[in-house]
Amino acid sequence: MPSLMSRSTLAVTLVVASALAAIALAQPPAAPASASGKPLDAATIERWMTELSNWNRWGKDDQRGTVNLMTDATRKAAIATVKEGVSVSLSRDTDAVKSADNGNPLGLTMVATAQAPDPFAMETLTITFHGSAYTHMDALSHMFHKGQTYNGAPQSLIGATGASRNTVTAFKSGFVGRGVLMDMPRLKGVSYLEPRAVITAADLDAWEKKAGLKVGSGDIVFFRTGRWTRRAKVGAWDIGVESAGLHPDVARWLKARDVAIVGWDGHGEVMPALVPGVGFPMHQLLLIAMGTPIFDNCDLEAVSEAAAARQRWTFLLTASPLAVPHGTGSPLNPIATF
Repeated sequence: MPSLMSRSTLAVTLVVASALAAIALAQPPAAPASASGKPLDAATIERWMTELSNWNRWGKDDQRGTVNLMTDATRKAAIATVKEGVSVSLSRDTDAVKSADNGNPLGLTMVATAQAPDPFAMETLTITFHGSAYTHMDALSHMFHKGQTYNGAPQSLIGATGASRNTVTAFKSGFVGRGVLMDMPRLKGVSYLEPRAVITAADLDAWEKKAGLKVGSGDIVFFRTGRWTRRAKVGAWDIGVESAGLHPDVARWLKARDVAIVGWDGHGEVMPALVPGVGFPMHQLLLIAMGTPIFDNCDLEAVSEAAAARQRWTFLLTASPLAVPHGTGSPLNPIATF
């Protein structure tokens, strides 16, 4: 049995250790660092807004941004990669049930139910597609910074009737290109990433090596965190509060590769935000500085299984938004074909 002195010493030690742990927990987390090792702060993001800018790269009147990198040649090359003709949807089914990650459920109201003499069934759909629930595309008018969006379009061009520049109709002809799946859970040997997990440029380099691929100009790159697998296991959670996502440094990696479009199975951002005062750095850098459209809330589980079965992480990707004049985005159903 320990002596009274040793028990007292142990008690004091435990009290001191507990106090030190409480102090440590009370401290704010260290500022995240960029790939250079320098602290990542709002000033760094602001500098990258200039360094990564594609403004005027395709002319002062351009409204398509990095989609200009998808050319006749890249489309033909992507189509030529199809070997089997097997297609997989990357769209999440719409949900009419309110949940932690769907505050605006789909509305479906029948206006005709095939009752004689009318043989047709018809409905009215209402959907607030921007957010965390529905697979959709962010056009280049979706976000503004300091009163401007891509290519200097002013915020005054947004009003009650929508946008008058950088709208979704710039992409009415749709997208045909090479899709690339960056499957981060498979890289790390887990079923899904936990919220707050950070995907870095080094992770992308490691996945390229593991998967035997190289991301290139005009590619449509998808980042899987395994969100929907986790949701099926533990239930819905608010990804605006906690989410796995990309370190903002990845924007530099994407710019260097001349990626045309970026997609993910959430909103792509690490939550809580890594950069104090900058809530959505990836959206800001991609949409505004680089002019890169975003596919949010893709369901990448089926394409992950299809790719793993073939050990082939590239495919033909096709998608087309609704042609909505003045729209800042559109619901979307991307299709991968192997």
